[in-house]
Formats: sequence, structure tokens, C-alpha cells
Amino acid sequence: MTTSLTPTRGQVERTLEQRIQALYRDQLGHQPSKVTCRLAEQNLTIIIEESITQPEHLLVQTGRQELAQQVRSDLDEAIQPPLKELIAEVLKVSVVEILSDATLETGRTGMIAILAEAPTLRDPASLSRTRKKAS
Repeated sequence: MTTSLTPTRGQVERTLEQRIQALYRDQLGHQPSKVTCRLAEQNLTIIIEESITQPEHLLVQTGRQELAQQVRSDLDEAIQPPLKELIAEVLKVSVVEILSDATLETGRTGMIAILAEAPTLRDPASLSRTRKKAS
């Protein structure tokens, strides 16, 4: 049985987590340890653990904190266009803006993607009802 179902919130969050982790690996040559995405209406919150690259760590360790912060800021800015495309592709809505900040000390990056509209999602309970009917 082939059906094209609208995804659930959990499904799109997991897809985004995996694709964002892959984007960082492909674009920066660095794979974060964990990506967490939470969708709430027109906002997508993204937390990236261990997002800081080895060169940034080296700059911090050698006392070049300001340069490391500038590198992080430039990398965040450079990754935003492909990140916006990825989010729009998965959620099927455009991204108005991405707000981003990273903490070099903890290695975390936090982002909030502001969406043009809330994406269309399926209630996860409808999946279990559909499966029961098919049995």
C-alpha cells in the first residue's frame, strides 16, 4: 500500500536533525555530536552540540578568543543559505530569518528559524488509527 502521508511533527524534527548534522559534516568537515530540533508553529529551534570546529578550539586554546568568535560568526553566516534551503525543503515553507549564536566555551550553537507560516503536519494519532483500519 503506497500512500503519500503528511509527516508528523516528530518525523520532520528527526529528518531535520539528521540533515542538519549531515550539512555540517559536508560543509564544514565537522560533525556535531547531536542536533536537536523543536518545531512550534512558525518557529524552529535548533540546538547543535559540539558545533565548534577544531581550528576554533585551537584559536581559543592559544588565547585568540576574539578571532575564534569572528571565525564562528563567519561560519554561521556562511552556513545560513544552505540551512535555509534545507529547512524549506523539509518543512515545505519558506524561512524568513535565522537567528543564531554560539558559545565557544560550551561548544553549543543555538538557532531559531522564523518560518513564513506554520508547516502542514499530521497528528501522530491519525497514523495509529490508519494502521488499525488497515488490519
